Amino acid sequence: MIAAARRLAPILIVACLLSNCLAVWERYTSADLDQIKKRGALRVITAYSANSYFIYRGEPLGYEYELLRMLADELGVKLELIVTDDVENIVYMLNSGRGDLVAANIAETRGRARQVQFTEHLLTTRQVLVQRSSAGPAAPPPATGAAQSPAAVGGIVGLPPLGLGIFGSAPPLAPMHVGEAVDLIGRTVHVRRRSEFESRLRHLSDEIGGDIHLAYVEGTVSTEELIRRVHKGEIELTVADEPTALINRAYYSNIDVATAISFPQRIAWITPRSSPALQARVNEWIKKIKGDGRLASLYARYYRNPRFFAERVDSEYSSTSGGKLSIFDDRIKAVAADLHWDWRLLAALVYQESRFNPNARSWAGASGLMQLMPATARAHGVSNLADPEQNLRGGARFLRVLEQRFEFIPEKKERLKFVLASYNAGAGHVEDAQLLARQFGRDPNRWEHHVDEMMLRLADPAYYNSYGLRSGYCRGEEPYNYVREILDRYEQYRKLIPERDSG
Repeated sequence: MIAAARRLAPILIVACLLSNCLAVWERYTSADLDQIKKRGALRVITAYSANSYFIYRGEPLGYEYELLRMLADELGVKLELIVTDDVENIVYMLNSGRGDLVAANIAETRGRARQVQFTEHLLTTRQVLVQRSSAGPAAPPPATGAAQSPAAVGGIVGLPPLGLGIFGSAPPLAPMHVGEAVDLIGRTVHVRRRSEFESRLRHLSDEIGGDIHLAYVEGTVSTEELIRRVHKGEIELTVADEPTALINRAYYSNIDVATAISFPQRIAWITPRSSPALQARVNEWIKKIKGDGRLASLYARYYRNPRFFAERVDSEYSSTSGGKLSIFDDRIKAVAADLHWDWRLLAALVYQESRFNPNARSWAGASGLMQLMPATARAHGVSNLADPEQNLRGGARFLRVLEQRFEFIPEKKERLKFVLASYNAGAGHVEDAQLLARQFGRDPNRWEHHVDEMMLRLADPAYYNSYGLRSGYCRGEEPYNYVREILDRYEQYRKLIPERDSG
């Protein structure tokens, strides 16, 4: 019967898509608010962009990301991000159960509203044309390649998908400025297929009574990448939502984003139709932060001063452009290789300890990138705590000692959690929590829901003065959170830093 169900599943999915019966699929896959709270995590589908989510100097940022962190705190759950570069399939991902909510700078449209629920809107925007400024530098010629022959599609010309950097050998059109929508007649605009921008241009072509030629790019090509191509002169025109256009205009001085091609649109999050309690709770929360000024404050920080924000987006230390985490990346990679760790994991620990500041010093006297205590530093050959190389090497030696101490834990990923907790709180306290786990029927070699919960009891004298524990009081909440935060950050780094750069 199981085999038959597996054979039937693809047929049901295809039939469901053809008949637009996504609600049937949702009943089996979507989690509502009570399930999310029981799970302890809000799973959000998002995309890399200056608006939604990126990393700058090791820290996750983004207008929607910061709102999501606030929402997760409000719900009392942790935030789990599911990041995709295929924005056009994001609604399918939601309705097939990949996440609980979509937050990816999505405009509310009637077509999407038939498939999903939109939340209370977060901001109002409009679509604008992105073109080179008439006063900007001359555009370089397109890259050499085979010319593309247009094929008519319903009065609008569609071109085959274009590869990155390959734009045909035909000479570029004269750089005629588009001052109003009617000037687009006969012009070519590059967009993603099935995007809201394609839909708007099709409607606009009817409204102005003339053909707008559409050149399609792959669904994984971001709006920001298309804007970059306009800036470089590789394409002439594209379309973007206004906040994204303004952020990019701040660091591409030769682009013009002043021509609006749509009426105002609402940007909102989306939830499955089968999650009414989640929808109601999110709407209640959005209204709350609108009323108390938090939404306006965050909006001002990201969009009222776009040049200040663009410095972060365009930095080599931003995942949207450079892909670096810190000036110490090369040193961290070398140390991590000796430790046989993914360098992004070690970077997550360094960020947690010092925010990549080699002069950081804690109230307890820990210093440097890896916040080594003086005694620990001396034990591992560190004579100068402020020296980044020495501090990293000393911290790695300490981590290796901790790994050996917990080598009896067979599963490497599980052992890592004990090593991280010990780096934060000391191995003695972690071993006390293991003793408690044994006495309370938990698994002493599993961290989550076993030893981590025993760590929390080490702040209670009823526990740390009893049960044969040796290391006394410990503020167990710190290692409990420390392990989670480092592993969550590592997952973020893993998603945003390509494998080829991971050492």
